[in-house]
Amino acid sequence: MLVLRVLAGLALSAFALTARAAPLSAYGGLPTIEAASVSPSGHAVALVLTNGEDRLIVVQDLATQKLTLRAGTGRAKVRYVRWAGDKHLIIVTSVTALPMDVITTQREWMMAFRMDLATGKVLPLLRDVDSAMNTVAGAPVVRMYHGEPTVFVQGIKFVNSRGRLALFRVDLERATSKEVEVGDEDTRDWAIGVDGEPVARETYDMKSGRWSIALRAPGGGWREAVGVMAPIDPPSMMGLGPDGKSVLYQALDDKEQPIWREARIDGAQAGAPMSVTDGQGPIYDPQDGRLIGQYALVGDEGRYSFLRPEDQRVWRAVTAAYKGSMVSLESWSADHQKIAVRVDSLDEGPAYALVDLATRKATWLGGEYMGVKPEDVAAQKPIRFKARDGLELTGYLTTPRGKDVKGLPLIVFPHGGPAARDEPGFDWWAQGMASRGYAVLQVNFRGSEGLGDALLEAGYGQWGRKMQTDLSDGVAYLASEGKIDARRVCIVGASYGGYASLAGAALDPGVYRCAVAVSGPSDLGRFVNWSRSKRGVGAFRYWTRFMGAEDDRSVLASISPAAHADKVQIPILLIHGKDDSVVPLEQSQIMADALKKAGKPYELIVQKGEDHWLSRGETRLQTLEATMAFVEKHNPPN
Repeated sequence: MLVLRVLAGLALSAFALTARAAPLSAYGGLPTIEAASVSPSGHAVALVLTNGEDRLIVVQDLATQKLTLRAGTGRAKVRYVRWAGDKHLIIVTSVTALPMDVITTQREWMMAFRMDLATGKVLPLLRDVDSAMNTVAGAPVVRMYHGEPTVFVQGIKFVNSRGRLALFRVDLERATSKEVEVGDEDTRDWAIGVDGEPVARETYDMKSGRWSIALRAPGGGWREAVGVMAPIDPPSMMGLGPDGKSVLYQALDDKEQPIWREARIDGAQAGAPMSVTDGQGPIYDPQDGRLIGQYALVGDEGRYSFLRPEDQRVWRAVTAAYKGSMVSLESWSADHQKIAVRVDSLDEGPAYALVDLATRKATWLGGEYMGVKPEDVAAQKPIRFKARDGLELTGYLTTPRGKDVKGLPLIVFPHGGPAARDEPGFDWWAQGMASRGYAVLQVNFRGSEGLGDALLEAGYGQWGRKMQTDLSDGVAYLASEGKIDARRVCIVGASYGGYASLAGAALDPGVYRCAVAVSGPSDLGRFVNWSRSKRGVGAFRYWTRFMGAEDDRSVLASISPAAHADKVQIPILLIHGKDDSVVPLEQSQIMADALKKAGKPYELIVQKGEDHWLSRGETRLQTLEATMAFVEKHNPPN
């Protein structure tokens, strides 16, 4: 359980680090500021701070600039903080396992709490519900219900000893919870209307692959509004439409392109589908849940498009104040006059600021990494090159400050996913590696998401093949430009990037001098079977398609690094969190056993209490320090 203790006399300055050249701890510790949220009235801002390990929730009154709350959360993994009216904060944390082994399946469980800001008292949202766990599915939703800010949360209710997704309504003033509805075994989500009543229910049968949305029928009950067969890429219910009288869902059109469709709650004719760019996401009004805009990262530019012209004018004014920086919306007041933003400057690193449109002033809340000074930020430049088969690829090259970009030692740093992408801006891991004298290459290889479906789909069936040689083609390109020394290259990655590191050693020999794999799959057959047992047949279908093993499972052995450990000619460092619920620890243990049997050099670090996302400051820093010690040993920067 989350335990909050009010800390007297602790000032924000206690989180500042001493003014000196940044050590690895400045990059590898948790961010000093993890989140910023403005109250609905705009009277205060809530911040999630850390001292590198422990987390602290602070509330600052914006009129007096005084801290009205300082509450320590210890080492709880705070995932989400938002206001519910002006009197309460909703806090979501996560743990990898529940006390007393209530559920034996290892996964990350989310728990939600409500904090009364007047008393500092904290209570679980679902503390008084019979036969329900104090875990939540998805982010809590806040609506005005009967004139009061009310929280709607989805949790697990046991019916005949079987867990079912259920919807609950939480009265904040009385600290009581009420069951609204219990779903069946296929229920996946509910949408809450502007009036605080459930208006839509999403279901998905993983066995058959049938997906549907049902809308609340007049007089009660549900009527199916849309249903399709989608065994691999099912649509997804998004939330309320712009007028609050429809529900939006994302699907694929006849050309397999993403579109947003509308299911009308009021029975009116649905509007035309909205075409969206790859990776485009919705922005909702935090007060009533209506769609108010969209965000997309187009190339290297983050673009916000708001439906109301006045919101668009506000955003243009905000971004104009930070020209040349990546500006992202964190939170704003109900009247959109006070706005918390994250400003990522290529020269100074990321920081949080509060913009007050009424006074036309902006105030810095603090740097995201207080220990990283402007002179500690390495330059990042976009790059573009062609793979050996002619496919055009993009990425980023981060180079050490104060060194000529000529003949540098290189660390190839592939992203996770693999259906994800590297983005412009400050990356703590890349910056930490560059601070030790290395150039760092991040490639959006085929199979990456957010840069068009063609690039994503070009990765299907290319694990360990062209997805891998895209990385070594990037090395060859930089070497041809004279920017790096092709004889002094290592590869470091986590999750899919960890797989790519192992595959670089086992399947693409002669490129790297060492490899570091954090939480990387090594035996894909075992990994796919594990995913099916823990995540269902949908996960099995997804992975076998991406890995090119839909028709022939034997393909998995041919691209599994553990099956080719005898071909490894370089030292490998394996790092894995014991509590990893995405890629199980056994994947690194399998690789370690294979390397040991083949007589190959390796090291294995098992991190107690760490998950897949390096959520703990202590082990996150351990990962960076161990990585750099290993790389510096086998590929010295000088």
